[in-house]
Amino acid sequence: MKKSFRYTSRVPNKNLHIDHDDFREFEPFDGQTDLIPKSAQPGVDELSVVGVDMRKEVNAAHHYTGEYMTDVLVVRRGQQFIIDVSFNRPATPQDDFQLEFLIGADPAVNKESLVVVNFGNHSGAVWAGQIVEARDTVVSLSVTASSKAIVGLYRMYVAVAMGNGMQRTEKDPNTNFYLLFNPWNPDDDVFYPDDAGRSEYVLNSTGLIYMGTSDQVTERGWVYGQVGRRLNQQSTDPPEPAVNLCSLLLQFEEGILDACIYIMDACRMPIHNRGDVVKMVRTASALINSQDDNGVLIGNWSDDFSMGTPPTTWTGSASILQKYHTSGAPVSFAQCWVYAGVLNTFLRCLGIPSRVITNFNSAHDNTGNLKTELIFKPDGTPDRHNTQDSIWNFHCWNEAFMKRVDLPQKYSGWQVVDATPQETNDGYFRCGPAPVIAIRDGELCHPFDCGFVFAEVNSDLIHMKSDKYGNMTPFKVDTTYVGKLIYTKSLSGWGPEDITGTYKHPEGSLADQQTMALAEQYGCSRDNSDFPASKLSIQISAQAGYVGDPLRVSVTFYNQSETMKSVKVHMEISPTYYTGVVASDPLKVEDFRLDLDAFQSSIKVFELSPQEYVSQLDSNSSLEVTVTGQTDDVEVSEVKTIALKLPPLNITLSGQPQVNRDMYVMVSFTNTMGFPLTGAKLAMEGAGLLETQVYNYRTIPPMSQISRKVGFKPTKPGLQTLLVVLDCDNLPDMTAMVEVKVMP
Repeated sequence: MKKSFRYTSRVPNKNLHIDHDDFREFEPFDGQTDLIPKSAQPGVDELSVVGVDMRKEVNAAHHYTGEYMTDVLVVRRGQQFIIDVSFNRPATPQDDFQLEFLIGADPAVNKESLVVVNFGNHSGAVWAGQIVEARDTVVSLSVTASSKAIVGLYRMYVAVAMGNGMQRTEKDPNTNFYLLFNPWNPDDDVFYPDDAGRSEYVLNSTGLIYMGTSDQVTERGWVYGQVGRRLNQQSTDPPEPAVNLCSLLLQFEEGILDACIYIMDACRMPIHNRGDVVKMVRTASALINSQDDNGVLIGNWSDDFSMGTPPTTWTGSASILQKYHTSGAPVSFAQCWVYAGVLNTFLRCLGIPSRVITNFNSAHDNTGNLKTELIFKPDGTPDRHNTQDSIWNFHCWNEAFMKRVDLPQKYSGWQVVDATPQETNDGYFRCGPAPVIAIRDGELCHPFDCGFVFAEVNSDLIHMKSDKYGNMTPFKVDTTYVGKLIYTKSLSGWGPEDITGTYKHPEGSLADQQTMALAEQYGCSRDNSDFPASKLSIQISAQAGYVGDPLRVSVTFYNQSETMKSVKVHMEISPTYYTGVVASDPLKVEDFRLDLDAFQSSIKVFELSPQEYVSQLDSNSSLEVTVTGQTDDVEVSEVKTIALKLPPLNITLSGQPQVNRDMYVMVSFTNTMGFPLTGAKLAMEGAGLLETQVYNYRTIPPMSQISRKVGFKPTKPGLQTLLVVLDCDNLPDMTAMVEVKVMP
């Protein structure tokens, strides 16, 4: 390391500007402005620094940061790390030196963005320092950052007192280091109490995101890759070239951690807020979407993705974050699971325990309102035009684990944070952190956005009938439809964990009634209409086959009254997007009369051929069946969403599953449907296995097969997961995963 002779005057002048850009308003020994440095003893050279060793490998092992792909040290706050400083001669008790840590463009002591660690008799440092060992000219120093320290990239200098000033080392990127939140430290606000949780919610770089419907749950893998970087692999597939999602990342080798820090810088998150986990996750929920702060992702819920990457094609977060880092422009395109996946990467990368949550039958645009209305016309047909509220088949958000120092202890733990832009709060599209326990108990007066999340899981679905004058009358209230099921990936397993009970008390229980009453006291409006149990009812069922198979829908009508009922029935089957938006033109409409004797039932079966529905399915589309029945004195209705299965992908692995040994993955797919698949893209990625690859196949004719063999070398041992996605314009989001047990 080069020596730098930049001196700080000992004259006490708070406005003194030092030669070095990093030092403006700074005293050489914090709290010791009257100290006069000792001069070297006669015949002894002045002490100077000749080298600094950040002990990267040793420190990383103790801080669980060894897998971060960065050339600089990564440590966690509130935990000791060791630095070796080499001097030109052995240090003596008469020598005075210190470490100086700076973060941000304008570091200052009073903002804790400039920290001095003294060694010897000096006191008052925010961070702790100690001389561990002296070996000839090398001194080992331990440093423990405050458990409340600012998180991010620090510069470090060694300063030695000599004569009437200070000699500082020059700026050296090799002595920079990242400081992260520390879920292993009980004094850190993100402390997680067990190893299994830390392993899953902080260190696991691959996860599952649940989709589909509450009756037909599907899953897709997601590579969080919070510690990795791209290797810029390029592939071709003559005569149709492969497309690499990292095509803009040539020569780019910085890691995901660099990209996460860049996001905060690009969106101008104040440095002094970056040590406060509540402010960090609240800001992050805004930074991941681009609605109002030039954040990471652009949302698109249309069927036109020609100006970017379809949300269903992404296999993980790393490509998105690095593309944003290199271009400085928001990345196209995202929907809720993409926002949740990228936010999960961001939080885990910084050391905040987090997980992706899926809420099935999620009410939207109901802030402060627990009424989601489904409107029917006087003739019993759905009134799509006047139905403004929507219920998504599923919606993904995140939970972050933290201590809420701004709230009573009860509200610490898992907090909802959502990056999907839906509603503004304080001028920004952001949501959370909202304590899950406050949502469960209806205590909606606490920050942040508890009322909005409460409505997403607890709204009542109200069936309304309008008359010819536009007046609407409720005839059915379903209190169980919204928030039907809430899933997350299980702890250290590859299946779902049902966490519905953490958000809601059992439906109809005394605790549930108390929760809803309390929510109303906090301004959440409900419809408290009390309807007697109807003696006429409808049940819809369908066996979910594969896309391309004929669809059979069974509708059963029950008459539990003592008299015969003549029922006027209207039935519609319509394509519906996962956001609850139903196509204006139904695929099938049936109107008929049905006579039901007392205490009798009747089943009607309706069929759709593949030709009738396949061409109408878009990304994440399903089919909604709506049935209404009217008698002289009764109105009944029922709605069911049907998600069809997608054809399977076949994956075969070969080679030796060992670090740095050759392996191969063979992916094949046969189009068994009677129509061509267009705009086909085959994508694959696996943390520690394979960087993102995407291959174009344009068209896959009926009954034809595509296959792809790709070689790779595992980079880390353990149980790894390879994710494969086949995405087509007219049949998106076919996914498959395979686990690989990699030996060291």
